[in-house]
Amino acid sequence: MSTLHPTRSALSAIDTADVWLNSERLTAEGLRGRVVLVDFWTYSCVNWLRTLPYLRAWDERYRDRGLVVLGAHAPEFGFEHELENVRRAARELGVGYPIVIDNDFTIWRAFENHYWPAVYLLDRDGEGRFHHFGEGAYEETERAIQQLLGVEEETVRVDAGGVAEAADWETLGSPETYLGSARGERRSEPREDGLALNQWALAGVWSVGGEAAVLEAAGGSVAYRFQARDVNLVLAPPAAEAGVRFSVRLDGQPPGDARGLDADAAGEGTVSEPRMYQLVRHRAAVAERDFEITFLDPGVRAYVFTFG
Repeated sequence: MSTLHPTRSALSAIDTADVWLNSERLTAEGLRGRVVLVDFWTYSCVNWLRTLPYLRAWDERYRDRGLVVLGAHAPEFGFEHELENVRRAARELGVGYPIVIDNDFTIWRAFENHYWPAVYLLDRDGEGRFHHFGEGAYEETERAIQQLLGVEEETVRVDAGGVAEAADWETLGSPETYLGSARGERRSEPREDGLALNQWALAGVWSVGGEAAVLEAAGGSVAYRFQARDVNLVLAPPAAEAGVRFSVRLDGQPPGDARGLDADAAGEGTVSEPRMYQLVRHRAAVAERDFEITFLDPGVRAYVFTFG
């Protein structure tokens, strides 16, 4: 197993946390004698969503044999600071293991963490013994869990589908792309001759803040020239009771069989809560294509494109 700087004191950062989901308040001392997997996550992150089936499977298989899976929710966007949003996401996604709310990044800083997702494994004495950043390395991680638990058996079989399906890395040609001014890249003006690969453009009345682009009047759109199996977009409505209708087009046409989970074959859907929306999933060969989403109501906030 790979080594890590000592984390006995890092784990004690949970002692100051006041808000827990799925569990009574936990402490570092109370976890002594258990193997602890600390998973840093934020619920709209596609990279974390793809790891979730494994986290759930490890929790189910090893919970009664000494493992505690602990999700430290450290929010990336403003809406992820809101407890009810995290509570709803955990319920809808089936996150049943203990969750500690780390809105001020106290636990994140104690672990000197820099990534979503990030897994840290601590032994029964609270010492860091393994870590992995990002997706993948599932067998390696589970073998590390087994070694710390004194278990030797086949690793879990996970059939991940939907938003949790692993990216098609061989055909993926488009990067994560933020729409807010703080991290926005490759933005272009709408062009009659089209966008170049991985350029994007806003049309309509938008105001662009640090985190997100906000639509001020109905009928605005976002276009992106992409190459990927999946197109995802983190979106939020203006208020919980105000859904925003949208329409998706691929190369100017309804997506049909290439629709994502959050759009129908005609490309229609509604932004009803702040989260990641899967808008396109190709069932055929992947190539460069033009994506456009038009919002029929004002107020939507668009944060980041991710691809798979």
